Amino acid sequence: MFLLAVDVKAQRNHSNGIPLGSSLSPIANHTSWRSPSGLFAFGFYPQGSGFAVGICDGLLLRTEQGEENLIHDLSDPAVSVSMLDSGNFVFYNNSHSVIWESFNDPTDTILGGQNLPYDGNNLVSSVSRSDHSSGRFYLTMQRDGNLVCYPVNNTASSENAYWSSGTNYVSSDYLSLSLNKRGLLSLTDGNSSIYILANNSYPAKKETTPIIYRAILDSDGIFKLYSHHFLDNTSSRVSLVWSAFRDQCQVKSFCGFNSYCTGTGSEAECQCYPGFGFMNPRNKLLGCYNNFSRHGCSSSTRGPMILYDITASPNISWGDFPYSKVRTKNENCDKSCLGDCNCAAALYMNGTCNKYKLPLRYGRRQNLSAIAFFKVIRRNGEILVSEHHPPFPPTPNPEILMDSKKRIILILSLTLGSIAFLCSIIAISCFFIYSHQVHKYRKLSPENVNVEFAENLSLRSFSYNELENATDGFNEALGKGSFGSVYKGYVSEANKTIAVKRLEKFVEEGERVFRAEMTAIGRTHHRNLVQLLGFCIEGSRKLLVYEYMSNGSLADLLFKAKERPLWKERVRIALEVARGVFYLHQECQVHVIHCNLKLQNILMDDTWTAKISDFGSARLSVPNQTRNISMGIEGTSGYSAPEWQKNAFISVKSDIYSYGVMLLEIVCCRSNIEVNVLTADEILLSSWVYNCLVSGELDKLVEDENVDMKTLERMVKVGLWCIQEDPALRPPMKNVILMLEGTMDIAAPPSPAISHS
Repeated sequence: MFLLAVDVKAQRNHSNGIPLGSSLSPIANHTSWRSPSGLFAFGFYPQGSGFAVGICDGLLLRTEQGEENLIHDLSDPAVSVSMLDSGNFVFYNNSHSVIWESFNDPTDTILGGQNLPYDGNNLVSSVSRSDHSSGRFYLTMQRDGNLVCYPVNNTASSENAYWSSGTNYVSSDYLSLSLNKRGLLSLTDGNSSIYILANNSYPAKKETTPIIYRAILDSDGIFKLYSHHFLDNTSSRVSLVWSAFRDQCQVKSFCGFNSYCTGTGSEAECQCYPGFGFMNPRNKLLGCYNNFSRHGCSSSTRGPMILYDITASPNISWGDFPYSKVRTKNENCDKSCLGDCNCAAALYMNGTCNKYKLPLRYGRRQNLSAIAFFKVIRRNGEILVSEHHPPFPPTPNPEILMDSKKRIILILSLTLGSIAFLCSIIAISCFFIYSHQVHKYRKLSPENVNVEFAENLSLRSFSYNELENATDGFNEALGKGSFGSVYKGYVSEANKTIAVKRLEKFVEEGERVFRAEMTAIGRTHHRNLVQLLGFCIEGSRKLLVYEYMSNGSLADLLFKAKERPLWKERVRIALEVARGVFYLHQECQVHVIHCNLKLQNILMDDTWTAKISDFGSARLSVPNQTRNISMGIEGTSGYSAPEWQKNAFISVKSDIYSYGVMLLEIVCCRSNIEVNVLTADEILLSSWVYNCLVSGELDKLVEDENVDMKTLERMVKVGLWCIQEDPALRPPMKNVILMLEGTMDIAAPPSPAISHS
């Protein structure tokens, strides 16, 4: 079946109604149901086997053998359907009310008047222009306000996205993708367009023939807007009005595993890496496979040995994360991969050799300063490459080891045996010398921190001189965090501004903080966490390199800015911080307790997105963890949960308490303890907020502001629940988010009993 759809929900043309019991067949006279204008039809087209279509409390497909398959189940019995001139296929009940419409279940297309909300509906591309089954890409309206394209069967994370609208700063409560009948493709909040993707409206021009617009996630993965200018009922002129981008190689997974995209525009092609062959030469989009068998790092069989070699290809890169990064020279990168059993390919960029396992994803050939190295197998001196890949320059023949004669074996055995006894004596002596040297080296080496641990985090290793030059001798201080100061820097080769944190407290505590911060944030990746980019370990010098946050801390924004943030911005920021904390507690690979949440540790990037920073006090989440953590931070008692003072168990509920204090501060734009107030009741923010809630005077908290009182009440209640003295009463972070979003009811909170040191 095929349906091209647009939406006019108010249209109820029952004169074109199709009664109960009607059916279609590809071999009968009635192969489709047309709309009154004849521009739209629901029915069969040449693809697939023969089915019949009928209506019986829903829509059925019946095979030639009589088997019935329900296409869509309905809540009420249907008495008729209509194919509307809007392109919407609509079911009606006995009272002529719409009980289902095709616009609520889009496939790869939306039409004029149709919306794509953020409630989970996606557009999924077709396999091809002729095969309309589900393809390899999807477009979704995310809860963060972004319209994003991803490959299917991949997590919805930034490293897998290949296009987005860049509207994550927009509130997503009522956000949807909308296309009107005049070709305006935009993001709307239910009332008006917030962000326009394409506008083909010509208000001064009166069209004499119908024009239909459709936005489609095309089979190549690119989101496009087409116009159909109907010349008559049988022919139309199709034009591409707008495209998210034109280069097919920008689409991640356009080419399958172990292949790369080459070319520009709509002329892109897929090629195999050296040593690989196409899964299906007739469909090169499916990717490539090894056309030889691997037998570990080496193989010794009778006859010639199978030996590995490395072949280089410039201007090729891919999008996976390396399992190892090594700072080395270009000429050593291929040797490093050749000697590593796990390495199948390596990418040398900016002085770093990045090593990868198979499969390789998101490959592309483009002009960049990088060289790719691929491990291949040679037999009889010939490199095994894909028959569909151009040949590479020959390399010197490897040594071929033939079976030796018995006489040669005897001579070798006697010679090696004679040497063995002497070697054993030398080996024993060397063992003790080596053990002593290793012990001494570990005490003196700047790599005292577990280097393998750091490598596994996929972070860049900086030298101290690099960071000293990048920060102009640690000249511009951004602020002072726990256990160290933060300086602004610039990495010229990456054209990137960075923030460098230099640990400055005594060595033992600095070592603990360094490990804590590396463990806590090194494996995390979330839009509301400050990203750790690299590290430096040289003896007692330990530095961490972060992304630069250009707009300072949330504390500065709330308390020091000339104008306080608007109410909607504060609501957004509170939700972003909550999502970051929820990720730490439940979603990241190793659950983390931050232990130092406060407004000063919430930083704002150049798009005013809130990100959690300063993981120096963080701990892995372990059940019933006792308090063996020294906060080491003056002036944070207002954010500390009562269990800190009681030396009780520390858990994620301690972070929730700190978040509750921050939430009330975000709502009221004032600190938790304020001396310069009109009355003594207002000194402690939590008590004042609770009294205002009980007396129905919440407007006092946000005087002279245009706020949504229901949202204000929700945020106040959530904050008061979070700061309850009993940790068991504090809600988990998931429930905090649901309550802030208004999808979970909130009971009246009891009065918080606040403890102070």
